Amino acid sequence: MSIKLSIESLEVIDAISRKGSFAAAAESLFRVPSALTYTVRKLEEDLGLSLFDRSGHRAILTKAGEELIKEGRPLLEAVQVLESRVKRVATGIETDITIAISDLFSNTAILQALADFYLQDFGTRVKITREVFGGSWDALITGRADISMGAPGDIPSGGGYATKLIGNLDFVFAVAPQHPLASLKEPLNSQNIIQYRAVAVADSSRNLPPRTAGILTGQDVLTVHNMESKLEAQIMGLGVGYVPKHLALRYAKAGKLIIKTVAESRNIAPTYIAWRNNADKTSGKAQQWLLKRLEQISLEALMPIE
Repeated sequence: MSIKLSIESLEVIDAISRKGSFAAAAESLFRVPSALTYTVRKLEEDLGLSLFDRSGHRAILTKAGEELIKEGRPLLEAVQVLESRVKRVATGIETDITIAISDLFSNTAILQALADFYLQDFGTRVKITREVFGGSWDALITGRADISMGAPGDIPSGGGYATKLIGNLDFVFAVAPQHPLASLKEPLNSQNIIQYRAVAVADSSRNLPPRTAGILTGQDVLTVHNMESKLEAQIMGLGVGYVPKHLALRYAKAGKLIIKTVAESRNIAPTYIAWRNNADKTSGKAQQWLLKRLEQISLEALMPIE
């Protein structure tokens, strides 16, 4: 079955409909009226119907013509978008960029950076995803993301990406006021902690080995899907564990958590902005601009607002 419609014929019919005459449409398309007349008549013959009522001075669409252009205009717009995107690729501008954000961070500062990015009119589509712990690296290595905000140390081996340190996250050990560890003498040691359930956030890695931190060998674990759920579980006294200091202080001030000193604690965790940087994925103009803007964001600005 041959295709009777073409983008050219849709452009012609659209122009005639908008301009009201074959002559005006021909001028707008930089063509002669006879060429448009031929295109329309050929299409009408192929379809076996009339697209224009030519009884008056103006070219008026028939019901069939109205339906054709109603459904055809979105196709013309899609083709124009496609042409534009292809041209951008040819000039070194990405069509899509995916940013993976750590579940510890707020979106606000990143969205502000995107507001500036859109003013540059690159025409690049941006997708934001959430990753947990080592999933921030996994997203880069597997190609799920082009940029990762909040990728934690240690940096995986193998290369294929570049990094810049955003800052160091402080973690503290926190328990609910009603939890047995809340009244225990400090500093807490491993023998004290291992008796009670830990709350952990599931690493979102799909290919890299999942990471864990702050969990003792043999300790019971409640695993949840994000930091918000971890905090909720610890506030309810379902378990204990390390949480970012800025969050712990907030809930401690509200009387919902108690920060405890631990003899063998993990206090500092470096966090990076990282991006794919290998032979088959060279950063284009849009990503280069966006990276420079994202690198200006401080660790404090990425922290959730109270």
